[in-house]
This record gives sequence, C-alpha cells and structure tokens, in this order.
Amino acid sequence: MRRVGLALVTVLLAAVMAAEAQDLEPRAYSNAPVGMNFLILGYGYTTGDVALDASAPIQDGKITVHSAVLAYARSLDVWGRAGKLDLVLPHAWLSGSAKFSGRPVSTEVSGLGDPQVRFSYLFYGAPALTLDQFADYQPDLILGASLAVRAPLGQYDSDRLVNIGTNRWSFKPEIGISKTLGPMTLELDTSATFYTDNDNFFRGRRLQRDPLYAVQGHVIYHTSFGVWAALDATYYGGGRTTIDGVEGESLQDVRVGGTLAIPVNRYNSIKISVSTGAYARLGGNFTTAAIAWQFRWGGGL
Repeated sequence: MRRVGLALVTVLLAAVMAAEAQDLEPRAYSNAPVGMNFLILGYGYTTGDVALDASAPIQDGKITVHSAVLAYARSLDVWGRAGKLDLVLPHAWLSGSAKFSGRPVSTEVSGLGDPQVRFSYLFYGAPALTLDQFADYQPDLILGASLAVRAPLGQYDSDRLVNIGTNRWSFKPEIGISKTLGPMTLELDTSATFYTDNDNFFRGRRLQRDPLYAVQGHVIYHTSFGVWAALDATYYGGGRTTIDGVEGESLQDVRVGGTLAIPVNRYNSIKISVSTGAYARLGGNFTTAAIAWQFRWGGGL
C-alpha cells in the first residue's frame, strides 16, 4: 500500500506542476520605468502524460488542465535600483485518467490555486529610472535576485488525492543574469523551491517534499517595432516526496519552448507561449500553450 501511495503522489505532484504551468518566463530580470503598473490576464492549456516507475501499479497517467491567471505588477525604486512586486492569482480546471492495476480510473477538480507574491531586485546594471530617463537607457549586464512565496489559500480537500491548492507554503529564491548583445539578450536563472510540510494530506497523512531545483535559459531577440521573441529551456530536478516517513523518488524534467510578445498600442500587448517536455524520467511530460493580455499604465506613460 505504501508503494501505491507514493505512485499516487507522483500523479498528484505532476498534476500540481501542470496546474502551476511550470512556465518558462523570459525577461524576468529586465528593467522598467519606476511607477509603471501592469495588469495581466492569461489563459493556458496543458495536456500530457505522467511518467512513473515501470513497476508502479499506476500506468498510462494523463492530465489535462485549463488555467486562468490574473496578475498585477508594479515597478519600484529600491535604494536607487530597479525592483518589482508581482501578485498572481491562478485558477485551474484539471482532469486526469490512469490505469490502476489494469483498471481505468479518472478524476476532475477545479478551483483557485495558491496565490503567489514575488519581489525582485536588480542589484547591478539596472538603475531606477523615470520614463524620460528610460528612453536613453541602454541595458548591458544585469544581475538580479527574487523571492516568490506561495500561500496555502487555494482549493484543497484532504479527502481528495488531487487538488489545485497544496495546503502548504512554498518559498522560491532565485538569482538571474542577463546580457544584452545588440538586438539579442541572453538570460540565465537558477532557483530552489522550499516547501513546508502538509500535515493533512489525503485523510490525515503527512506529506513532506525536498527542495525542487531549476535552471532556466533564454535567448531573446528584440525588433525595432517593440516585438520580441524568445527561445526558452529549463531543467528542474529534486522534489522527492515522503509520506508518513516512506520516501518516493525525485522528479527530473527538461522543457523547451518559445515566446512571442506583440505590442498592440502604447498601453496593451499580447504574449503567446508554447512549451513541451523534452525529457521526463519521473514526473510530468506536458505540452503547454498560453496566451496573455497585458495592460500597462502609470509612471508617466
């Protein structure tokens, strides 16, 4: 039964990853004029398989997720350097199916995801600038760091194995570097996500999770019309789960994708992104497509 439980948890974690989109986010450490506000409304579609140990009693796991995101961001002056505060509120509709000991099983769940607050600070190469000053700004080498915190406020029912919320806090410190070479920008980010325990996992069990480590890289090309496109790749590994003292296996995944951002006018833009799993030893091998509308105002715009 313990082995069955750990296999089910792998499905759960893959489902949570799909609901969170495990997105590749280019330009996370780019500068912006101080006082500018951003409102983002997005939709994502994720579908794919769950990779499990061949000897596990659960096979042919498949997951589909429709997700919506409402987000707000504001650029800040932090001790003369550029900073930004992001607030993200996700909602997801998730359905999954698998074969348990040869018998088909399925589940559906929907609700709010765990909200996230993220603070980023560009401590080198990105001074805090007004809109007029920003017109003469030429980015070169930028170094930054961020901390994202997810609060356990999303949909959660301990009688269900799969939920949208996680019933635990998570903390994700990250360090990023970007280098601009003419119309091209190279970015590299590395992060670790730490989790508190879920003491009410599936009918009172205790779920613990090791840190999940990730490395992200982006090659971004900017045009003179404000359009930019990026090639994206990420690797994440770790995140071993333990239920009532019984350890599972670590996750490993490589994802690749692309992003295209198109300005509509001075205030509005649209971003389209696609990513897919290039390798998944254990966890989720998903394909995700997303579109987001962004409205910006303030900061003298």
